[in-house]
Amino acid sequence: MKRPSEALAPARRSGVISTWFSRHVSTSIAALGRVARQPFASLMTILVIAVTLALPAALHLVIKNAQAISGNWANALDFSVYLKQGISESDAKRLAGIIDQRADVDQVVFISADEALAEFRDQSGFGAALDQLKNNPLPHTLVVRPSAASTEKSMMLLNEELSNLPETDFVQADTDWVRRFHAILEILERSVVIGAALLGAAILVIIGNTIRLDIQNRREEIEVTKLIGASNAFVRRPFLYTGFWYGLGGGLLALGLVAYGLFALQPPVARLAGLYGSSFEILSLDIEEGLLIIGTGVFLGLTGSWIAAARHMRRIEPR
Repeated sequence: MKRPSEALAPARRSGVISTWFSRHVSTSIAALGRVARQPFASLMTILVIAVTLALPAALHLVIKNAQAISGNWANALDFSVYLKQGISESDAKRLAGIIDQRADVDQVVFISADEALAEFRDQSGFGAALDQLKNNPLPHTLVVRPSAASTEKSMMLLNEELSNLPETDFVQADTDWVRRFHAILEILERSVVIGAALLGAAILVIIGNTIRLDIQNRREEIEVTKLIGASNAFVRRPFLYTGFWYGLGGGLLALGLVAYGLFALQPPVARLAGLYGSSFEILSLDIEEGLLIIGTGVFLGLTGSWIAAARHMRRIEPR
């Protein structure tokens, strides 16, 4: 048989957990009440946190949409290999098959001289003038797409080898602007990370200063609480929950600001995409990114309040 102490052990443990949970719930609700009793000051603090979080989130969305647009520019990395006049169509197709077997080539598209002339006639509007030509001046063309694993060095080597082929007249590869664009995006990504870190430090300062003022206003209450034997952890708990509510409110409001910005930009972006014959739509924050913003706000709120409370709590002792 179990002894009475052993039988009561699970109940005691559950009672301790229930008491701990109820105390934290009551403390968090009380902290929320204190925040609500100062609506203007609390709103200003939450608004500053929200704007500080929304700025890097908005810049992240700009980069995200730019990367989505550039993802459709894979064909901008293609090589246009113009063959010499006099190369037969069968020889051009054979050359296309040989190049397509290379490991650094993903695809080769053969465009005959007749197809190129027909396409030029349809798109240029010079159909009547082109009909006067006795011979087709356009050469056979191979559009070579490098593999996705190609590096800048391997692409330069591929360009050189294609240019040295005896059947090749000219190779066109206008990829510099694409590389510049991706380099700019990389710089922006790192700038957003640095800016987000600085803005995060600013949030810590804002919340820390707010909690410091709250501690000073409740100095006598803290002294009395410590006088009856309360620990620093117990006294610090309400201020931590105050920082939690500030961070949570700032994160939620930041999501609202970003969502409103996207909503305001949807019509002009749709009109611009329509002018270019594109169906592009602005990408928004996904669930993970939204939770990251809220979690960052809560983390900074708790961290800022803990630093301020731990620093100033030591200076307040009962007289």
